[in-house]
Amino acid sequence: MEIYHGSNVTVEHPVVLTNGFYKDFGYGFYCTKLIRQAERWAISRPRKSIVNIYEYTPNRSLMVKQFDQMSEEWLEMIVNSRRGIEHQFDIVEGPMADDTIWDYVEDYIAGHISKDAFWELVKFRYPTHQIVFCTQQAISAIRFIRSYAL
Repeated sequence: MEIYHGSNVTVEHPVVLTNGFYKDFGYGFYCTKLIRQAERWAISRPRKSIVNIYEYTPNRSLMVKQFDQMSEEWLEMIVNSRRGIEHQFDIVEGPMADDTIWDYVEDYIAGHISKDAFWELVKFRYPTHQIVFCTQQAISAIRFIRSYAL
């Protein structure tokens, strides 16, 4: 499967980044199977806008968690990851909690909206996808193909 990473640099040799802000599925190297989403990520970076393309070959020896859609379990993973609670997976794949959805997550955590209200608010968002490689062993499942500038 071909996957994409939006950046401001060419990333031929990805690494697991373990600094900065916590993201949806914790620390790692984030990619997507949606080229338009990778392009949005790239243009949000300062200076250049680069889309890196990789070949991803699933490895059955890795611990993979896949969310086909937003669910109670997905929401719990997002909340825990954003709070810095680590998980045991090598790879996590599923919908992305973009800034708008994250605002709803924060409102839910703070008790400003109910869980039912959260699900009502997020159901009309455009489709998103992310796959995060959380360990260096997981990164070995991807191979750099090429990059291009926007």
